[in-house]
Amino acid sequence: MQRHPLALTAMILPCVPLLFRPALSGRVLAAGLALTLAGCSRERPPAPALPTAAVRTAEVLAVTEARSIELPGTVRAVERAALAPKVTGAVESLPVVLGQPVRAGDVLARISANEMGARLAQAEANLGQARRDLERETGLLAKNITAAETVRNLEDRVRLMEATVAEARAMLGYTVITAPFDGVIARRFVNEGDFATAGSPLLEIENPARQRVEVEVPESLAAIPVGAAALIRAGETELPGRVAEISPALDPVARTLLAKIDLPVRAAVRSGQFARVAWPAGEGRALVVPASSVTPFGQMERVFVVAGGKAVLRLVKTGARRGGQIEILAGLAAGEQVVTGPAAASLRDGQPVEVKP
Repeated sequence: MQRHPLALTAMILPCVPLLFRPALSGRVLAAGLALTLAGCSRERPPAPALPTAAVRTAEVLAVTEARSIELPGTVRAVERAALAPKVTGAVESLPVVLGQPVRAGDVLARISANEMGARLAQAEANLGQARRDLERETGLLAKNITAAETVRNLEDRVRLMEATVAEARAMLGYTVITAPFDGVIARRFVNEGDFATAGSPLLEIENPARQRVEVEVPESLAAIPVGAAALIRAGETELPGRVAEISPALDPVARTLLAKIDLPVRAAVRSGQFARVAWPAGEGRALVVPASSVTPFGQMERVFVVAGGKAVLRLVKTGARRGGQIEILAGLAAGEQVVTGPAAASLRDGQPVEVKP
C-alpha cells in the first residue's frame, strides 16, 4: 500500500533530528505542517441536548424555631439483670430462647446437682447421727451415768450439723436459676452441656415495658436538673422523656456526666437502640426545605435550584429533620426555588426545566 509523500512526511517529521531538518525543502515542511494542523482541528460532535423536565418546586423558607442541643444516647431497659450461677458445674437444662417472655420465678436454667446432692445427703446423715447421740447421752445424763459437758458438746454438734445441712440445701438451690422479674430473654451466653463457672452470666433478662435512654452530658449542661424534659428521637420515632437520674460527678477524662432519661411505658423502642436526646436551647432562625428535595450525592447531599429555566446542582449541608422538612445549614439562601419530589433524584446539572403549578 502506497502512502502520499506529504502524509509520510507528516508522520516521520517529529522523528527527524533537528540537525537534519534544515535539509528538507520548505515546501515539504509547509505541506506536512498543514496536514498536521488539519488533523488537530477536527472538533468532537456536540453532546445531545438534555430534554426539558417538568418539575415542581418549593421555596427555601426562613423560619423561627426552637433551638435544641442534640446528644447521642442508647436505649436501655430500666429492669435488666445478668443471671449467673453461684455454683460451678455443667449446664444440665436451658429451656429458654432469645426473646421468650418469662414470669418472675420461672426456671430458666439448671446446673448439674450430683455433687451438691451428695453433700446434702452426707450432711443429713451426719445430723441424724448427732441427734441420736444427743438423745442417748441425754437419757444417760438423767440417770447420772454421763457428764453434762458431754451433752452440751453433743448439742453444739447438732447445731453445727443443722447449719451444714442448711448450707448444703442452699447450695443445691443455687443449681436452679429462676427469673427475678417479668421480662424477656435478651441474651443467652451458653448452651446445654456447657461448663458454667460461678459468677459467669448464663442469661440476661430485661423488662421491655420500662425503657430509658442513657446519655453522656457535657460539662456545659451539667446544671440540668432531675425532672427536666427532653425530646427523644429513636429512628423515626419521637418520644417525650424526663430526666430520672443524673450523676453528680463528671468523668475526669471525657468531662461528661451520665444522665438517665425515662421514656413512656411500653415505648416503641428496643434496648440497645441508638437514640438522640434533644435539650431546649432557646429560639433561632433556620432555613428549611421539603425532605424530598434533598438527595444523596456520593458522600454528600444535593438539591437542584431552578434558575434561568434550568436546574442548577447545589451541594448542601443539612441539619435536623422534622415533620417532612430538613434544616439547611449551608448551601442555600432564603427565597430560592428548589426542585421537589421524584424529579430531584433524576435531574442533571444544567438540564432545562419547566415548573408545573
